[in-house]
Amino acid sequence: MLDTVLAAHYGAAGVQWEGRPVLIQAIGAVLPAALAVALSPFPVIGVVLLLAGPHGRRNGMLFALGWVAGLAIVATLIVMVFGGTDDPDSASSAIADWGRVFAGAGLIVLGVRKWWRRPRAGDEVGAPRWMAQLAEATAGRAVGLGALLSGANPKNFVLTASAATSVAEAGAHGGAPAVAIVVFVLLGSCTVLGAVIVQLVGGQRAVSFLDSVRQFMVVNSTVITVIVLLILGANVLGDGLTGLGR
Repeated sequence: MLDTVLAAHYGAAGVQWEGRPVLIQAIGAVLPAALAVALSPFPVIGVVLLLAGPHGRRNGMLFALGWVAGLAIVATLIVMVFGGTDDPDSASSAIADWGRVFAGAGLIVLGVRKWWRRPRAGDEVGAPRWMAQLAEATAGRAVGLGALLSGANPKNFVLTASAATSVAEAGAHGGAPAVAIVVFVLLGSCTVLGAVIVQLVGGQRAVSFLDSVRQFMVVNSTVITVIVLLILGANVLGDGLTGLGR
C-alpha cells in the first residue's frame, strides 16, 4: 500500500519509483564528489583574496557566480550526453564506466605525484602569480576565474563528470536530474558561497576570520588536496570497475 502511494506521488512529480525514490539515489550519488569540489583549497583562497580587495564585495559575488555557473554548465552537459547510461548494456554506459576507471586512476596518480613533489621543510613556497593579482582584479576577471576554477579545472571537471554520470545512471527523469544537479552545485559551492556570505554579513569583523581560513588553506593545501584526490580517485575507480563488472 505504501509503495503504491509513493509510486503515485513520485510518478506525478516526474521521478521514477523502484522501491525507493530515484531522486534520493541520484542525490546520494553526487554527495562525495560535491564535497570533494567544496574542499578544494584554491577557490577558497582565491575568493578570500578577492574579498580583501578594493572591490571585494562585487568581485567576490562575481567569482561565486562564475564558480556556480561553471559547475552547473558542465554537470548539465554531461547529464545530457550520457542520458542513456541507466541501461547497463548500452554503449554509453560502457563508455562512462571506462571513463571512470581512467579518471579514477588519473586522480590517484595525480595525488601521489602531488605528495611526492610537496614542499619539504625549509623550502620557500611562493603564492601562484594569479593569486598575487587577485586584489586588483576586474569584474570580468573575477567571474571568468570563478568559471575556470570550477568548470575548466581538470580535477573539478573529473569530479563533476563523475557526479553527473551517476545522476544519468540512476535513471532519473523529469525534474529529478535538475534537482540532483542543483544539490551538487550548491554543496560543491558551499565554501565559496559561505566565504562571500560571511563577508557580506560580517563586514570588517569577518576580515580576520576569512584571513585565518585563507592562511589555513595555504599551509595545508597540499595535504587537503592529496587526501581528496586519493579518496575520490579510489571511489571513482571503484565505481567504474563495478559498472564494468555488471
